[in-house]
Amino acid sequence: MWTGILLSALAMTAIIAGRYLASSGLFALVTNRVRPGYHAKLSGQIRREIAWSLASAAIYGIPAGVVAWGWQQRGWTLIYTGWNDYPLWYLPLAPFIYLLAHDSWFYWTHRWMHRPRPFRIAHAVHHASRPPTAWAAMSFHPWEALTGAVVIPALVLMVPIHVAMLGLVLLVMTVMGVTNHMGWEMFPRKLVHSALGGWLITASHHQRHHEEYRCNYGLYFRFWDRLCGTDRGLSETL
Repeated sequence: MWTGILLSALAMTAIIAGRYLASSGLFALVTNRVRPGYHAKLSGQIRREIAWSLASAAIYGIPAGVVAWGWQQRGWTLIYTGWNDYPLWYLPLAPFIYLLAHDSWFYWTHRWMHRPRPFRIAHAVHHASRPPTAWAAMSFHPWEALTGAVVIPALVLMVPIHVAMLGLVLLVMTVMGVTNHMGWEMFPRKLVHSALGGWLITASHHQRHHEEYRCNYGLYFRFWDRLCGTDRGLSETL
């Protein structure tokens, strides 16, 4: 059993690390074309971002590997594979529940990590990226990485989700995590400044967090920021 769990954790770590390198690398290449010179003086920072991110991949990989093993060998989770196992209307609802739950957890843990002691101990690693780059998406101190690593493994134990919809959640997590740190806005201005865009977090919104620290704490949605009065709008530098 323990050998199986260890191999599963190693496999998930490799997958997460590979996903990070591929996605961040792709958007870093796009950044170099859209914003030539943006990374020119950031080579040292980028090396640190990659090192911290690969360490984070291991921390994310361990609980993910345990849960993946439990799903396949013990049926621990509520991940399902049959399209008719639950009503079809539930298929798109489950990813929204996951993203909303993850966003809520992230908002409050992120806001807590901006208190002086947690910031100094852990969150300062992420904010050492000045300006943030596509490589900073997983650049976390291990304590911070741990707070993020438990979310999806916990949710699959509590909320049913089709394996394909879980893949969609992971895709959204990856794309938004990277694109929100690129230092430029890849989404159309009409979307960012639309009524819908007013509730979504993109690079323009998250960049302001990296500029001012005490605002814009959300991950996917601006709901908690708006409700709690911590939304200060979009960065004027992008």
